[in-house]
This record gives sequence, structure tokens and C-alpha cells, in this order.
Amino acid sequence: MKILFFYQYFGTPKGSWSTRVYEFTRRWVKEGHEVTVVTAPYEKSDIRATRLIERQDIEGVKLIVLNLPDSNKNSILKRAFNAILFSKLSIFYALSMSYDVLISSSGPITIGLPGIAGAVLRGKKMIFELRDLWPGGAVEMGLLKNPILIKMAWWFEKKCYFNARAIVAASPGQKQNILERYPDLDVYVMSNSSDMDVFGGEESYFNLPAELVGKSLYLHIGSLGFIHNCIQILKAAELLSEQERKEMKVVFVGDGAERQMLEEYKKNHQLDHVYFMGLVPKTEVADWMRHARATLFTTLDNPVQNTSSPNKVFDSFAAGVPVVQTTTGWIKELIEQSGAGINVRPNHPADLVTAMRTLQVNDDLHQRISANALKLAVNDYNRDRISAEYLGLIQSVNESK
Repeated sequence: MKILFFYQYFGTPKGSWSTRVYEFTRRWVKEGHEVTVVTAPYEKSDIRATRLIERQDIEGVKLIVLNLPDSNKNSILKRAFNAILFSKLSIFYALSMSYDVLISSSGPITIGLPGIAGAVLRGKKMIFELRDLWPGGAVEMGLLKNPILIKMAWWFEKKCYFNARAIVAASPGQKQNILERYPDLDVYVMSNSSDMDVFGGEESYFNLPAELVGKSLYLHIGSLGFIHNCIQILKAAELLSEQERKEMKVVFVGDGAERQMLEEYKKNHQLDHVYFMGLVPKTEVADWMRHARATLFTTLDNPVQNTSSPNKVFDSFAAGVPVVQTTTGWIKELIEQSGAGINVRPNHPADLVTAMRTLQVNDDLHQRISANALKLAVNDYNRDRISAEYLGLIQSVNESK
């Protein structure tokens, strides 16, 4: 098959961003399929371009890089303009290239434009993938307030769904959200997954900063933005006793729009046991994981965020590291059923501290949760298995009339 994939944020483990599409597409190429990804540079990925349009090849995956760099530090207006321009330019490839199946991966939801163009104007078979619920998330968080724009966004979302042969959601919660509104659609879950080849190894040649050697590290991996609600982690760190602060270190590996605010909070409250390491390649994230006592995942407490499928949680599973997390949706249920972490109430820093203290002093519980996390990664969320399932869906769509 020839697969054309529209995804604005492609990246490999050399970058500091999700490698979902890279991991899937390189496996599909190994299975003998031809895959082209239309993408753009992103601040946290490793993809760069020196010309307006640049063709690259990564492990057999053909990239068409539109040099429209994006950053989550940009204003909403600038990001929206950039996303619309990327999608409009992408329409050319949807209308001119030879392919069997087209995949548009949202967000931003504007990525549906080339998919709809290929489906409507050429009769091509489209799969619409959503990694986040948009525009629901933007409306829920108050990022989209204009009633006319909200109505247009909901209308466009519906067009994306009804012009697709299949819809791929990244979580059961997202699937449920769609089917509650459009019960006749064909929606499949292809979750984010665990990369055992990146996070599964035990050996590390990574040198920790000297002040962290021999300490218990509690890591937050990934973006430091508004939706990640990381302030509650700092408030939890503030509750640790002086003695605990000597052994328990809170480490942020990542960057984002709220990093400066978080660092100022650290300074103002004299949280010397909190560290900000900035962006690092995903391969180095794996090294940090191998030294972690647990990972911490927080987000805003709202219905849309509770459907999220966070890469960092599945990376933690792959590393066999317990997750302490605050969502109240499907991830909470997964943790309860598998025993792969500890759920705490959102916006209750004292609960975060209690979970950290429990993992700190109870070695038997820590080992049991670690084993459960690794088992979940290997048996249920292994990237090879989910990649094969996704490829099977693409083949089914290709063979449909």
C-alpha cells in the first residue's frame, strides 16, 4: 500500500517530542508499505528544514517537511495561523500524490483540510485520527470563546468525521465522547503505547548531576504548559519535610510556556530539592526514567483532559516505573485495574506527597507496582502489537468499497 500521512509534529527519539507516528510508520515501511508523511518543524522535535519545502528520508519513511516552525510558546493566534497555512499547503499533496489511504492526525483539527480535500475531490479513503479532543478541549479550557468560531469548529469537526472511512481515537474515553454524539460512526482505539526498545533496557551510561546521585527521583516528564497544571507538583514538593528533601528530589524534564512561572515559584519558596532540566532527547528521557523512583503526571481536571492518552505514562510503564497521576478518567481506571501506579485526587498536593512517601518507604509495594507497570507495557501496550493493529485497520479501509 501507499500511505499518505498528514501530521504536523513528526519527530524521532533524537528529539524531545512524541514519537508515535515515527514508531508506527517505520514499522509499516518494514512490512513493505510505502509511507509519506507531510510534516513541519516543531520546537520539541528533531525535524528541521533549510528550504521552504524539503524532502527527507528517515528509516525509509519519506518526509515532506513544510518549513513552518511551531512552538507552544507562541500565541494562540500565531499557532492557529500557522496550522491553517500548513493545512492549506498540504491540500496540494492530497490532490496530487499517488496513494491508497490518507491519514489526517489531529490536533490541530485544521489537519482535516487535506483529508477532506482528498476524500471529496478525489474519492480517496481517509482515516481521521485524533490524539486530543478538538475543539472540545479548546472550548472546555476557555481557549476558544467566540460563539461563531465555536459553532464553525464543531461543524468542521463533524465534517472531518463524516468524510472519513474510519476514525482512530487515542483512548477509550475519546472514543466514548465521539460515539455519544455520533453513534453510527466507526471509531477504533489505537492508544499511545510503550516503546520497549527505548525504555525497556536496564543498562545506562548516563551520568546524573552529582547532587542527584544516590537520591530518590520523582520525575515529571514532558511539557510545562497551562493544561499540565504542574504547580500542584511544586506545592507537593513544598510539603516535604527538611529531612525528606535531602533524599527525595523532584525533577522536571521538559519545557513549556509556564516554566518561568514554575521556576519563580521554586525560587520564592526556596525549593532547593526541585530541579528543572529543560528539553532532552527522548533517548535521554529513558536514562532519567531508569534512575526514577516514580513519575508524576498531572493535568487540568476537566472531562476532556480526562480522556487524554499521555505518552509519558506509557513510557513510564515501559521503564517499569510507578506512575502517580491525577486524572479521573480511563487512565485512573487502568491504574486501578493493573496496579501499575497510584491515583491521587487532582489539585490535592497533600495526596501527591502521601503517594510519594508511600513509594519512598515501602520497597515491597514499589517493586510490586514496578512489576505491574512493566507487565502492562509488555502485554497490553507494546508498540509492535498496536502498530500491527493499526496497519490491519488501514488495510481493511484500503480493501473497502
